[in-house]
Amino acid sequence: MIIVMKVGSPEAEIDRVNQELQTTWNLTPEKIVGKHKVVIGLVGETADLDPLQLREISPFIEDVLRVERPYKRASREFHHGEASEVAIPTPAGTVHFGEHYPLVVVAGPCSVENEAMIIETARRVKAAGAKFLRGGAYKPRTSPYAFQGHGESALELLAAAREATGLGIITELMDAEDLPALGKVADVIQVGARNMQNFSLLKKVGAQDKPVLLKRGMSATIEEWLMAAEYILAAGNSNVILCERGIRTFDRRYTRNTLDLSVIPVLRTLTHLPIMIDPSHGTGLAEYVPSMALAAIAAGTDSLMIEVHPNPAKALSDGPQSLTPERFDRLMQEMAVIGKVVNRWPQAEPALV
Repeated sequence: MIIVMKVGSPEAEIDRVNQELQTTWNLTPEKIVGKHKVVIGLVGETADLDPLQLREISPFIEDVLRVERPYKRASREFHHGEASEVAIPTPAGTVHFGEHYPLVVVAGPCSVENEAMIIETARRVKAAGAKFLRGGAYKPRTSPYAFQGHGESALELLAAAREATGLGIITELMDAEDLPALGKVADVIQVGARNMQNFSLLKKVGAQDKPVLLKRGMSATIEEWLMAAEYILAAGNSNVILCERGIRTFDRRYTRNTLDLSVIPVLRTLTHLPIMIDPSHGTGLAEYVPSMALAAIAAGTDSLMIEVHPNPAKALSDGPQSLTPERFDRLMQEMAVIGKVVNRWPQAEPALV
């Protein structure tokens, strides 16, 4: 249930309403400040509450509405139809993920292999226009004999790449025990597809302050995905980005997964959370990544995650879906064409004099 305050409602009256909701009605109010109005989300036993009674709390209440969806905090209704943003400080400045901000490009290798490789890749993707470096320190693999990542030592290499380039860092968390070490380096903590419904892990990342990138599970419905986001939001972390990375369908001969670009308009109607598309995992083959990246921009994505490796043929993981730095350079130029048409491309930074 949400309470919509009238435009221009005094801050003191909003605070009074919040206090009364807590003390008299035994509810947990969450204030959401939009562009034009303040909305108060109500968490608790609201099924039997009479909206007309709630409206009598204050003359500044414009409306009281029920949130019909099972995911309350993640629903667009909870934000009274407005999109939210996730603002992330990086050494190079704050980067905004959201519907009303320029497209954010995240790029880098599947796994952190060595210092020279990760720093070279970071420098190349930054020069092309990426704002974040992705790289796995801990890697969930189908085979127990496949490369699992270098672990904590790889976090040190990501920190070195961050220091060298000013890029933000996105890396995956697999075990809650690694959260303290990973949180010292990562600007965004990624929960991978295999852990999308690891509810204890979702609660742990929801209880800490770093933004969370939540990838869609390989066989997850959109509602299951949003309910997973609800776990993080309910634990107190409001900074969640949803990442579509392809789902498993009946045909796996020609692509690794099926990239579901229809989630972009669907999520726009269902949730206020920012949207990222990962065409690298979504297709599994580098030759298809550019087309899907361009299509994602046209469809309205807020962000893209693209795998880049200086020598994909020798990559320790996911080489076939990784672009070379040279191909990534060209792709960024191609994406700029579409991005400018849909008014989502970042403006060029002024040259230093």
